[in-house]
Amino acid sequence: MSTPEYQSEHEAVAAYALGILDDAEATAFEAHLAGCELCAAELDRLGGLEPLLATLKEFPGPATRPLRPAPPSMSERLIDEVAARRARRRRRTTYLVAAAAALIVGGPAIAVVATSDGGTRQSAGAEPHPTSPAEDAFFNHMTQKVAATDATTGVTATVGTEKKGWGTHTVLQLKNVKGPLKCSLVAVGRDGAQETVTTWAVPKWGYGIKDSPHKEAEYPLYVHGGTAMNRDQIDHFEVRTLDGKALVDVPA
Repeated sequence: MSTPEYQSEHEAVAAYALGILDDAEATAFEAHLAGCELCAAELDRLGGLEPLLATLKEFPGPATRPLRPAPPSMSERLIDEVAARRARRRRRTTYLVAAAAALIVGGPAIAVVATSDGGTRQSAGAEPHPTSPAEDAFFNHMTQKVAATDATTGVTATVGTEKKGWGTHTVLQLKNVKGPLKCSLVAVGRDGAQETVTTWAVPKWGYGIKDSPHKEAEYPLYVHGGTAMNRDQIDHFEVRTLDGKALVDVPA
């Protein structure tokens, strides 16, 4: 280095990155840089600050000597990287704005799903109550459904079944039942064997009660469970209280 401004060649890294060395100083530093790992590492680190250094370079100063610009390769690499990051950010922002606009303009989607008995139900934002896993399985996974209403109790039950390797996945939809009760769904085999599929409790206001003052009571109960019996081994299902009172039988 020819000037006392830089006491050591190692101290010229920032000045070189900024581009304020004259040709002679820059050439001398580049010769030093070729064999100095310390300066090479420092120059790489300062490369991330080049946009800031470029801003500082615009400030007026006492220097009057001709300046050598920073290496084009480093500038181009940094500019390309910043441009790519900004493009990615713009794409992400555009996507989020579009998604938000769709929600604001379109509102919640309403899906109408046909049931096996020809009826329909609304979901995905239209229902005032959350859809349970049992309800989702009842409408979307049960390959066979059978319904029955008991003439004495007035309870209506629909049993959906799905074949599994381990037996039969079963979902019960229960309507027009009041509590308080503790109940069970029992699978009865053709050979008379019985297996409890699932149990649940009914609150005093009940489930599936039309025009009930309790809003939640207007919706059916959905519960699911399983039996080790294969579907062709099941004769019927029984909905009964835990103390043995029959509510409704459903053929398999």
